[in-house]
Amino acid sequence: MIQLTNVTKVYGKSAHPSVDRLNLSVPEGCVYGFLGPNGAGKTTTIRMITGALKLTEGTITVGGVDITRDPIGAKMQIGFVPDSQDMYDKLTGWEYLNFMADIFGVDAKTRKERADRYLETFELTKAAGDRIQSYSRGMKQKISVIGALIHEPPVWILDEPMVGLDPRAAFILKEEMKARAQAGATVFFSTHVLEVAEKLCDRVGIISKGRLLAEGTPEDLLNRTGDHSLEEVFLEMTEKDAEATDEK
Repeated sequence: MIQLTNVTKVYGKSAHPSVDRLNLSVPEGCVYGFLGPNGAGKTTTIRMITGALKLTEGTITVGGVDITRDPIGAKMQIGFVPDSQDMYDKLTGWEYLNFMADIFGVDAKTRKERADRYLETFELTKAAGDRIQSYSRGMKQKISVIGALIHEPPVWILDEPMVGLDPRAAFILKEEMKARAQAGATVFFSTHVLEVAEKLCDRVGIISKGRLLAEGTPEDLLNRTGDHSLEEVFLEMTEKDAEATDEK
């Protein structure tokens, strides 16, 4: 459902690419965890997949649609939860959800049914009539999640989605991510919470300095390295990569 082929991103005249010949294939019905230290290229990659950032080289397809050749066609398949809290603060929660539904052409009856369901799921029904500027960070995150689900996209992309959520809200989000994948959608998310990735993900990719270090199921990576947790795998691989870079 998501295919990256030799994807590279270079900012300005930098001699070092932020993303360097990245190849990924994320199938339908999969929760995919995208892991890496700060500055590894995770958000840059996500912004290219969602069409918010142009590729320097390579191709990205979403559901077989090339994000460069047909950006609207690709974006219509995506529900995106960014890592920033920049939202339309003057809108109420309901106005924001209607705005998102308008963008994706969701009819009035369907959008209300979905909004009611997701607002109840994420315990935001009472606050839906309030302006977003009055929301806490966690509430903003939840309305962003609901907005990304209002058209029930086949591809759901989330950048550090657990940030700002309390334990109950984080649990609800993880359950929704699993449910979306079980229904056949592709769920692609970045996170620094490795325990969540180990328990939740069908597959994970570890990126460092814009390059993919390893990919596979959590079990595959543990067997390959002999480590006891995904955290150990992550630390071992990224530390070795940093040491190899320092030696050059």
